[in-house]
Amino acid sequence: MIEDIKKDAEIRMGKSIQSLKTDLAKIRTGRAHTSLLDTIMVPYYGTDTALSQVANVSVADARTLAVSPWEKDMVAPIEKAIMASDLGLNPSSQGTLIRIPLPPLTEERRKDLIKVVRSEGEGGKVAIRNIRRDALGDIKTLLKDKEISEDDERKAQDQIQKITDKFIADVDAVLKEKEKELMEI
Repeated sequence: MIEDIKKDAEIRMGKSIQSLKTDLAKIRTGRAHTSLLDTIMVPYYGTDTALSQVANVSVADARTLAVSPWEKDMVAPIEKAIMASDLGLNPSSQGTLIRIPLPPLTEERRKDLIKVVRSEGEGGKVAIRNIRRDALGDIKTLLKDKEISEDDERKAQDQIQKITDKFIADVDAVLKEKEKELMEI
């Protein structure tokens, strides 16, 4: 039972790390990357559809993304959706190809993005601590139901704390890497 609780906590903490990495991938650095547009939804026959499902997104060069819609009449809605997003990008269309230049980041904007990265990281740490709290609650329930001894409870708490510490360190490493990436010129 204790092993199941630990495994469940570890799996959920791993998912929190993955979620954090996904969120941080949306925060742009100075380089063009196709994952930047992953969250953009485009109206397609009355349904909001992911941009990647109505167009091909590619990196034209280090500072430019290229979007080529599969249907000619999708150029305007895609442009509108990109402009409406909170990414601060200005697409320009050339026939059926949409080019999205990424402006270089200013020092001030980099510092703002680092603040955003740190708050995302803090959110990840809170999620991991909540998972720890749930696991410890499950162990206390086992103790209360007399399914485990107090020694087992103490041992399990220590093991869960070690797992938590490992994942918190993983969050710190991910944040450090993203901050380093943002400060590169």
